[in-house]
Amino acid sequence: MPYVSSALARSLAHSLYRADYTVAALTETFGTAALSALQQGDAAPIRRSLHAVATPMAIVTRLFWLGDLCARPEVENALQSVALGELEASGIVETEGNAVRALIAIRPYAYQDAHGAGEWWIASDLDEVAGVAPLRSDHVLGVGGAGRTLASLLPPLHVKHSLDMGCGCGILSLHLRRFSDEVTATDISERAVWFTNLTADLNGVDCINTRVGSLFDPVAGERFGIVASNPPFVVTPRVEGVPTYEYRDGGATGDALMANVLSGLHAVLDDGGVAVLLGNWEERIDTSGLDRVQTWTGNLDTWIIERENIDPVGYARLWARDGGSRPGTDDYDSLVAAWLDDFDSREVSGIGMGWIVARRPLGGKTLARSERLAHHMPTDMPGVHVLDAIRAHDELSETNDDALESTYLFVSADVTEARHHMPGSESPSVIELRQGGSFGRSVEVDPALAGFVGACDGDLTVGAIIGALAQILEVDRSALTADLLPRVRELIFTGFLSLPRAAGSAATDR
Repeated sequence: MPYVSSALARSLAHSLYRADYTVAALTETFGTAALSALQQGDAAPIRRSLHAVATPMAIVTRLFWLGDLCARPEVENALQSVALGELEASGIVETEGNAVRALIAIRPYAYQDAHGAGEWWIASDLDEVAGVAPLRSDHVLGVGGAGRTLASLLPPLHVKHSLDMGCGCGILSLHLRRFSDEVTATDISERAVWFTNLTADLNGVDCINTRVGSLFDPVAGERFGIVASNPPFVVTPRVEGVPTYEYRDGGATGDALMANVLSGLHAVLDDGGVAVLLGNWEERIDTSGLDRVQTWTGNLDTWIIERENIDPVGYARLWARDGGSRPGTDDYDSLVAAWLDDFDSREVSGIGMGWIVARRPLGGKTLARSERLAHHMPTDMPGVHVLDAIRAHDELSETNDDALESTYLFVSADVTEARHHMPGSESPSVIELRQGGSFGRSVEVDPALAGFVGACDGDLTVGAIIGALAQILEVDRSALTADLLPRVRELIFTGFLSLPRAAGSAATDR
């Protein structure tokens, strides 16, 4: 890849800023719906409006987002702070007579995290929305749903050193820098590392150190407070004729790459260090996918969240289409057949898709949790809930039942209760507690637990509430205690209830 100096990147960024090439300006000009469609790969709505707009922002959008051939005078007017000759020598654009075409994508990206909101420009390869098909094997993705999800899951810790493994376009490295003094960004693709460096320079973000190499090889012997990775986890048949792409295929059979990643985390995490990953895992006829993942993490604290479980046919169709093949064509039929043959060879009954949070333990009871959450997430920052849940686990592991009974609990502000009655019935047939934030869980509870939660306002201890409920319900207090306390612990971990916490009592800096 051509050399791009930091000075040139900053000059280009200044031009993009002067052109008002931002999410806010695009939204104001073209509308939320059109921009949302564009971010999802559909340029038709915004193209309809672009024809009537000739501002620098519109020209830059056509050039760096849509990959259009643009008139040279218009481009020069839009990018006044940088010479086209320098951009061409650096492999960012090419000229064709009196026209200019971008060779890469540069797109605005708006974010919000625990430190606040902002915008960056993210450099990546042009894609289908710019008419590029098929994609090159070393294609570097821009910001998609997976990248946004992983960024939102980052726990808001402050650490000295973090690792972005499989950095791609560099979006995670920018996010990690907001929580870290220094970021190491690695990728097996030299092209990806080039894009990460350009993305960092465009946004003036320092202390991001890039290295080329596979998985943990570039950081052997080093440790990190946060590790984030969206590895190439797609289960791909290892047979001739199935195309491979570096951004999705790690070259391993089945889900062995995920096993390798998770088994290697212990060596690179600081004590108390947290890893957040996206992944896929196979469900076998005789073994749960979630159980298989737990065996890969060794003695790490592990929390596996399966967001979707897709059958082999659906998985084969998904990734055959992702590569550009379409139903009704010979190559599509052969690709789907290859995937299904591969799954049959290992008796795969389903493929789990989701998130994995792992931590090198600080001591105490090990966290080993697996759950399925298929509903819509109501919060943009689930990483805050992840950190709160880990803290709750630590506190609960050091709190026996007697100590818990002496504790004052509080209902979280986002929790509501819903009661469902059969027509004509005075008593509810179903009582639900619902979260408006956190992971947006909805849990069915019985009258005893509903009454307990309703009384958690910090005025009475857990034991006092249970004693009062035992009298009201006319049941044995010991039996009620044994029934409620495990469920109360679960509600604390999942964020329905909260323990009292002194400001700054949780150790979050390493």
